[in-house]
Amino acid sequence: MITTLYGIKNCDTIKKARSWLEQHQIAYQFVDYRTDGLTQDQLTNFSAHCGWQNLLNTRGTTYRQLDEADKTDLTEDKALNLMLAQPAMIKRPLLVHDNQYFLGFKPEQYQQIFGL
Repeated sequence: MITTLYGIKNCDTIKKARSWLEQHQIAYQFVDYRTDGLTQDQLTNFSAHCGWQNLLNTRGTTYRQLDEADKTDLTEDKALNLMLAQPAMIKRPLLVHDNQYFLGFKPEQYQQIFGL
């Protein structure tokens, strides 16, 4: 079973999640949206599992700096196109473990996920 962590390597929350996984000796693959890329198919899959509203990080600087026209009347297609163009708008981290998808990082949640 492969555990994959998606995000952006310089994100503080990603650093915390990676550190937690390493401290607990959990093998994982890290995929950086900026260096490894992100496809439309991957993003559509993430949306199917997490919901595009949950996937879109509306609290982040990248989203807040968008033109109002881009934020108005958001649909799934519009939101996915925005996230594909600017992956920093995707909530981080996205952990995929045992074919389950988890957004964000909380040590207690990770303990449950990995049965620790």
